[in-house]
Amino acid sequence: MNKTWNESVRSSLKNANDCNEYFDNDRFQDGNFPIKIPLEFAKRIDKTNPLDPLLLQILPKERQSKKGFIDSPVYDEEFSPVKGLIHKYPSRVLLISSSVCAIHCQYCFRQNFDYDDNDVLKNWADIQNYLSKRIEVNEVVLSGGDPLTLSDKKINKILRKIESIQHIKTLRIHTRTAVVIPSRITEELIASLNQTKLKVVIVFHINHAQEISDEFVNNIKALRNHILLNQSVFLRDVNDDSKTLAELSYKLFEASILPYYIHLLDKVSGAESFLISDNQAHKIYKALQNMVPGYLLPKLVRDEGGESKRLVI
Repeated sequence: MNKTWNESVRSSLKNANDCNEYFDNDRFQDGNFPIKIPLEFAKRIDKTNPLDPLLLQILPKERQSKKGFIDSPVYDEEFSPVKGLIHKYPSRVLLISSSVCAIHCQYCFRQNFDYDDNDVLKNWADIQNYLSKRIEVNEVVLSGGDPLTLSDKKINKILRKIESIQHIKTLRIHTRTAVVIPSRITEELIASLNQTKLKVVIVFHINHAQEISDEFVNNIKALRNHILLNQSVFLRDVNDDSKTLAELSYKLFEASILPYYIHLLDKVSGAESFLISDNQAHKIYKALQNMVPGYLLPKLVRDEGGESKRLVI
């Protein structure tokens, strides 16, 4: 934990010229979804491999006209009764805790989301009023953006506010920042999570074993008192084979993380090139079932924009 994560954020590659110079190519072009690549993530990319699975996730693609691809594929806005809160599931809500991500993955389903009016702290009075009247809600999910792009002070402030609602028992944090900038797992963050009375579940977003660095594995040791899970997205040319997914499951397990979900692609405009067919996904998943034990097999799911995810197989 020697690096300063804020410095890592500031030194990220943020335009096509910088990326083409860094990777010594001319494949990057500035597009609709801005480029953002932390150097820690960039250093894990093999510059000599044009099909490197990490490179393909952050390389902007030209938008294609393909049926079914829209700006808001999971219809978050339709399930937002108050600003900053999404309520799709009876027992849990999701808070848009940050408008910022540490990395811009080109398949991101919220790349077109309107974050301007959805700040959790700014809208907390309305959020607290909403939650206080719904005792059936026992879990709060921090998402975004990425909640770990917030300062430790802000995260601690949000934790205290959530704790004040008596019927909330579980806090779930969804993050990719901790993976792409492992130094984000600070002593202050660890202390906040260890001290909360809430049951803490951390869901990392890792698509390929190559993303798992030694620094990340070492830093998350301090989080092993909590439940550590992972979710992935099925991505063409990145992880669309059973051997790659099996390797990911075993490497996650070595780090004390359990595979949780593998999502079929949310059809957001701009991510057309990542799509694999349902038939191909089923074949890969069936093969994966024969390669890993049941506890290392993520659930294959699709979010169709309704009130819940649907198990595909």
